[in-house]
Amino acid sequence: MIISGKELSARMKADMAAEVAALGTKYGRVPHLVVLLVGDDPGSVSYVTGKAKACDAVGIRNTTIRRPADTTEEEVLRIIAELNADEGVDGILVQLPLPRHISEERVIAAIGREKDVDGFHPLNVAALWMKQPCTLPCTPKGILRMLHTAGVELEGRRAVVVGRSNIVGLPVAKLLLDANATVTVAHSRTRGLADVTRGAEILVVAIGRPRFITGDMISEGAVVIDVGVNRDPETGRLCGDVDFETASSKASYITPVPGGVGPMTIACLMENTIECFRRKKER
Repeated sequence: MIISGKELSARMKADMAAEVAALGTKYGRVPHLVVLLVGDDPGSVSYVTGKAKACDAVGIRNTTIRRPADTTEEEVLRIIAELNADEGVDGILVQLPLPRHISEERVIAAIGREKDVDGFHPLNVAALWMKQPCTLPCTPKGILRMLHTAGVELEGRRAVVVGRSNIVGLPVAKLLLDANATVTVAHSRTRGLADVTRGAEILVVAIGRPRFITGDMISEGAVVIDVGVNRDPETGRLCGDVDFETASSKASYITPVPGGVGPMTIACLMENTIECFRRKKER
């Protein structure tokens, strides 16, 4: 069965639109998300455009600050400091990747934790690993939502996460652990990777290589979550890290690319923005 992130995110956004309207009535304003885009990377521009459309659909106020690629790190940090101090701003998102001369670590750490809608701030990361309240990173949060909505049992199941990034691989492994799955984290240098992935009842792939995981690397009846977004080197079309054609014949559930994890990431960003707004108002 296909787990459609596009359909689930549409339902989430409809629910959030009603919630945001109620918040506007109660507090006199709606949540406000500010996105900072440095440079004109086509992928980043596309993502930012998608986030703005989602804000419009949900009713969240959205502001995009655009700066050229040669903007200094000091200028970026100054903008973030101003947004941190602005009581009318509830969420701050700096679109990654940044130009090479700007430290992503320094920029992420500069965002006020209470406005960190990406869940990347060091204190939010620490809270996740310490099982404390925090803003969850959007893609891992969306993946767990998809699994729960599809009725996939996680407790006691063997889960393999292929990829160890701070953005997806490591936090989704932690969320699966918190759901009582038994988790193995694999990566591009894992020896005998196919043997590892064939042992998975739940397989999450976020390795950034087009069609890297093929059907013969998947066990019969596995649940496959494909996080990758790549260009197929043969056709030029969007594809995932999983070879959908061969994998779908083995999997019990699988996410498509596009229309799978991607829409859920944006929907969870909207949800995180609302949560940041609520926490501030309810303090």
